[in-house]
Amino acid sequence: MSDAAIQRAGRLKGIALICVTFGVFACLDSTAKYLNQFMDPLQTTWARYLSGFVLALILSNPVSRPGLMRTKRPWIQLARSMLMLGSTLFNFLAVKYLQLDQTTAIGFATPFLVAVLSGPMLGEWVGWRRWVAIAVGFCGVLLVARPGFGGIHPAALWSVAAVFCYGFYFIATRVASRSDSSETTLFYSNIVGAVAMTAVLPFVWTMPQSWGIVGLMVLIGAFGTIGHYLLIIAHRLAPPSVLAPFMYTQIVWVIAIGYMVFGDLPSSWTLLGAGIVVASGLYLLHRERVNGRIVHPPPAAE
Repeated sequence: MSDAAIQRAGRLKGIALICVTFGVFACLDSTAKYLNQFMDPLQTTWARYLSGFVLALILSNPVSRPGLMRTKRPWIQLARSMLMLGSTLFNFLAVKYLQLDQTTAIGFATPFLVAVLSGPMLGEWVGWRRWVAIAVGFCGVLLVARPGFGGIHPAALWSVAAVFCYGFYFIATRVASRSDSSETTLFYSNIVGAVAMTAVLPFVWTMPQSWGIVGLMVLIGAFGTIGHYLLIIAHRLAPPSVLAPFMYTQIVWVIAIGYMVFGDLPSSWTLLGAGIVVASGLYLLHRERVNGRIVHPPPAAE
């Protein structure tokens, strides 16, 4: 198999993984919104990281993998982990007051930030076709959110802060994946978040009201660990400028979960917007296939 074919196959696998990843993240956000009814968002964030750390430690730990904590880029790992924590915390604060589709729609501004940062920081420039596809997908998101029709809660600023953290997190994940294993990156992601949130836990602690709540506190960590592990693998297979637009598929997951779990029926605007988002993602997938066939010269990023 040629190098171009291997690269093409890797990108397509990365796209498939990122679509599953954002399905897992939709489950994580839904769980966080539910838990926020019974505890402070800071405690929800703590549960996500502590349970995620413990679950990941059972599967991969410094005893079974002696080199797990060894990193060639310790400052990148620390910065990436703090960006991930900031994105999670700001998002959990937002979902306490906003609907899931609102926070998801605001989060879809991330591909624009990633596209801008990928060129100067990674040398992975985005061409006009991908810019158009990203813009079309974002227009689909606007149809879902319809900003300006009725206003939005000031907590939307938390979602904006999460976007900035998440955009830089995407870039840092790509950099870390070039030198450290996926298990090492995941280990630092969880332990930094667990330690930081444990320090503030005494100020916000609320005793869980039932074993069901305890179970959800464990489950939210599982969603976070699985989702970010898949995210790390996806970034090994494809650059962030390719993967970021496929976060639009999360709106489809949010619609499905909203209907199955909360009984929310999507409006015609939501269905139309989701259709545009899916069409945009399919076009980007088509461009990957087309670029993969170009061997001489190597395909340029678009």
